[in-house]
Formats: sequence, C-alpha cells, structure tokens
Amino acid sequence: MSTTTIPESGGLTQREVEVTASDLPLHCPTDAVKLWNAHPKVFLDVVKHGSVSCPYCGTQYRYNGPASSGH
Repeated sequence: MSTTTIPESGGLTQREVEVTASDLPLHCPTDAVKLWNAHPKVFLDVVKHGSVSCPYCGTQYRYNGPASSGH
C-alpha cells in the first residue's frame, strides 16, 4: 500500500492510496492510522470499480492488482 498526499486549494490535502491484492479486504481507516485519529471502520469494495472514496474522510483508494475472479 502506498500513499500520496495531494495538496488542494485552501491548504487542505487529499490522500490517495494505491491498494494491492495483499491489502484486501480493504477498510478505512487502515491499521496504520493512529487510534486517536480514526473514524468508524468502514469496509470498501475497491476491486469492483477500481477506485473508491471513503465516505468519512474522503481518502481515495485505487486498486492496482488482478481483476476479481469472484461473482
């Protein structure tokens, strides 16, 4: 999993995280986030569409791996 911070106007930043098959199942916040800085855990289906945004913090997750062989 690699993280990129993208500066935006107004001094805010947006995080973009590249996800591989070894990172699945994907949830936000990830285990790397400190507990004091976390929101409720939500599982995200990044494989289905190739990218997904967390509804709590807006972190953008992009899947870089093989297509799902499931349903």
